[in-house]
Amino acid sequence: MGITLVALLLLQMLAVLTLWDWNQEPFRQLVVERLINQSPMALVGLVLMYLSSRLEDDSETRTPVLWTICIISGLLAVVLTASLPVAIGGDQIMQQQSDQQLAGKKGQLEMARQQSQDPALVQQLIKQAEASGQVPANASDAQKNQSARAFIDRQLDQMEAQFKQAEQASKVSLSQRRFAGSGGAVVLIIAFTILCLGSVL
Repeated sequence: MGITLVALLLLQMLAVLTLWDWNQEPFRQLVVERLINQSPMALVGLVLMYLSSRLEDDSETRTPVLWTICIISGLLAVVLTASLPVAIGGDQIMQQQSDQQLAGKKGQLEMARQQSQDPALVQQLIKQAEASGQVPANASDAQKNQSARAFIDRQLDQMEAQFKQAEQASKVSLSQRRFAGSGGAVVLIIAFTILCLGSVL
């Protein structure tokens, strides 16, 4: 049962590695992401192997199974350690992309706010409303201006709400990547190291 879970990790990694293109950043991120996401399954499998071995033979002798657990755990700890720079680099790239997207949305919002102060825009909206019959024919200029201004304010409020929503979604996505990605890798490295040492000491 335990070795099956380890074998599944190997198969999952082989499925990605057959597309080998290490020079491409997306490929490196895919490999590291798959490794970090699937390693807990291998950890569970190795722990099951360790417990089974200890229950079958509670002596202090180091059985071949324990040596196998030690070697596999050690290799996974080393590989995960080597993957950390790639994972952290991916976090930084994602942060930069997110900042650029938010800066673009914020720029659009600021531009819309500046344009909303243009009297020509208000007059244009009034003419459009009159042509489409959205304002009464006998409405005063003040009422027409108020209606146009209310429309502009609603559009600005909607754009601002969309910007805040995008900003919040970006924060959640980045935080999830850091904790589940780089942070998860660190936890797995510690766990595999402990299992490696504990299986032979």
